[in-house]
Order: sequence, then C-alpha cells, then structure tokens
Amino acid sequence: MKQSWQALCLISIAELFALSLWFSASAIAPSLIDNWNTTLRVEAWLSAAVPAGFVIGAFTSSLLGLTDHYNPRKVFAISALVGASMNGALIVVDHAIFGILLRVLTGVTLAGVYPPAVQLIAQWFPKHRGLAMGTLIAALTIGSSLPHLSTVLYSSLDWKMVIGTSSILAVLAAIIINWWVKDSPIVVERKPFTIRLIKKVSTNRPVMLANYGYIGHMWELYAMWTWLPIFLTASAHTNSEPLNSWVIGLISFLVIGIAGGIGCVVGGVAADKIGRSQLTIVSMGISATCAILIGFTYGQTLWLTVLVSIIWGIFIISDSAQYSAAVSDFADSEYVGTALTFQMCMGYLITIFSINIIPLIQKVVGWEWAFISLAIGPIIGMIAMLKFRIYEFNKEKRDFYSTSMDDSVERK
Repeated sequence: MKQSWQALCLISIAELFALSLWFSASAIAPSLIDNWNTTLRVEAWLSAAVPAGFVIGAFTSSLLGLTDHYNPRKVFAISALVGASMNGALIVVDHAIFGILLRVLTGVTLAGVYPPAVQLIAQWFPKHRGLAMGTLIAALTIGSSLPHLSTVLYSSLDWKMVIGTSSILAVLAAIIINWWVKDSPIVVERKPFTIRLIKKVSTNRPVMLANYGYIGHMWELYAMWTWLPIFLTASAHTNSEPLNSWVIGLISFLVIGIAGGIGCVVGGVAADKIGRSQLTIVSMGISATCAILIGFTYGQTLWLTVLVSIIWGIFIISDSAQYSAAVSDFADSEYVGTALTFQMCMGYLITIFSINIIPLIQKVVGWEWAFISLAIGPIIGMIAMLKFRIYEFNKEKRDFYSTSMDDSVERK
C-alpha cells in the first residue's frame, strides 16, 4: 500500500507540472496579442486551440489504442517532452497563426499526458479509487492554474518567463514519470491493436452513461476557467473598482487552483463513501446553481463575486475524477486505457464549443446572463448519472455478495 501512495504522489506531481502547459498562453494572452500585433478576437482561438489539439490527440490515441498497447509511463514522458518544446517555441514565434498552431500541437501532446496518468492511477488503485483519482485531478487543477499564479509572481517581468517556467515544469514531469515512477505490480497484458476496442467502449452502457455525465461536466468546466478572469475584470470596471492584472491572477488561482484542488480531494473522499453517481449529481447540482447565480453578482461588491466564484470553483471540479473512476470500474482491463482516452476526447471536444459560445452570448445579453448557458451541461449530466446509479448499485450488490461468499468459504 505504501508503494501505491508513493506512486500517487509522484504521478500527481508530474501531472501538476505537465498540465501547467494548458493555460500557459491564455494567462498571458494580452502580451501575446501585443507581440503578434493582432486583435482581441484571437484570444478565444488561443483558448480553444489546446482543447482542439487535445481532442485530435485523444481521438487518435483512442483509435489506435496507444495506452493499451504501449506502457503509459513512456507515453506520458515522451508527450510531456514534446509538449514542453511546442510551448517553449511560443517565445520565438511572432505571428498569431503559428502561435495558435503551436497551441494546437501542445494540446495534442497533453492527450498523451492526462489519460495515461489516469490509467496509471487505476492500475495502482484497483479499489478505493475515489480519493486517488481526486488527488490526481487536484494536481491537474492546480497545474492548470499555475500560469495565473505566474502572472502574479512575474507581474514585473517579461511574459516569456511564464512560458519558460511552464516548459521547464513539463520537462521535470517527464523526468519524474520516466525515472522515478515504477510500473504497477498488477500485470497488464499488452494486446495487439484492434479497432474493435472502440466498439467495445461504445457498446458498454454504464461506460457510455459515465461519458455523457462527463460531457455535461466538461461543457461547463473549461468555459468557466477560461472566462471567469475576464468576467471578474469586467465586473470590477462596472463597479468602478478596476483591478490590477496581478489581483485578477491571484483571484483566478485561488478559485481555480486552491478551491478546485480542495474540491477534488474532498470529492474523492466523499465518492468512496456515498458512491460516485451520488457525488457527481450533488456536485453538478450546486455547480449549475452557481453558474446561474454568478451573473447576479456582476458589478456588485467584489467579495460577493469572489465568494460565489470560490463555491463554484469547488463544486465545478469536485466530481471530475469520478467519471474516469467510473469508466475504470466498468471497462474491461483490456481496453480501459482506450475507454478513458475516448471519454476525454468526447469531453474536451465539447469544451471547444462552450468556450467559444460564451463571448457570443455575452455580446447579446451581457455578462449578467452569459454564464447561465453553462448550467445546461450539468443538468444533462445529472440525468445521465441518475441512470448510471442503477448500474453502480447493482455492481455494489454483486461485490457485497461476492465478498460475503468469500468470507464464508474462508471461515469454513
């Protein structure tokens, strides 16, 4: 058990470092736009580029069954190194088209980081995965928010420091995962690639219900992470309390990184006690409520906006790990890596639309009502997880009777 927790710690640190690549450019978007001498319209594309690349990478990986065919540690390490180089190249790029292309390629490499990390945790923790998965997603959350903290720490320095720091962290992630993390003692048979793995995923009813829940969750998550700093800035200006960029960065790190990280861990503990479906339903319900309420704080006292944002930051991510855990519970070991990657491909595909739809809605109805559209995802996700609950209950009942029978045989 000690080895399992050691592996969790190292994998989480590597995930935290590598995922700093995700928002590295978005956090310093105004500086990049000035450097490229282009318009603010590029900012939405800059934010959507990484999810688009992630979808391309995840779809390709799931189609080829890469993490079921190759060692996920090696896939993670190589992807983190390539991602670090793609991200670092932004320093020398002076045109928006090439910059966005590099962000797409960075997203492709991150599809070789996140799913393999989840697969590794599933191998190390065959049981009680809620807390383990929650800890990993907490690392992802904090890692994704690190660039916002970088804007605070490096507010007086060049934007290239943010890019350089995130690339160095990704290199360190590759070193940790390749040389320090050991393979799970559970032997996983590496089978030859077959396209039928995707068919097995798509016909597995509980796995697909977990995927639908994940899609609803993801519709809201990255759009909120992307546009909340802009919302906070606009709200402060409306209230005649303009905030410095480092203050926005600090609040964003608090909401996304700290509150989100706490939500992931607490959510993981709760999921192991009350069940994955129950935790996801509660989380999405509160999160959808915050998406509706946040607009009413627009232009009001800053502390009120921050308070709702923190609550939203906790519950918008507290259920994220449980969809992956649900898939690893119900997918056969021969295609669990493919199933996890396929799930993330679907989830991140939907983020491209939700990220880009927010500014369009905002132009029509204003920031007061723009985030209400994000509540649609959690509501749909709750319906899917209510149906998933039936399969989870039946599995718990089978596991209980199986354990009881084993104990009875041992006593005899």
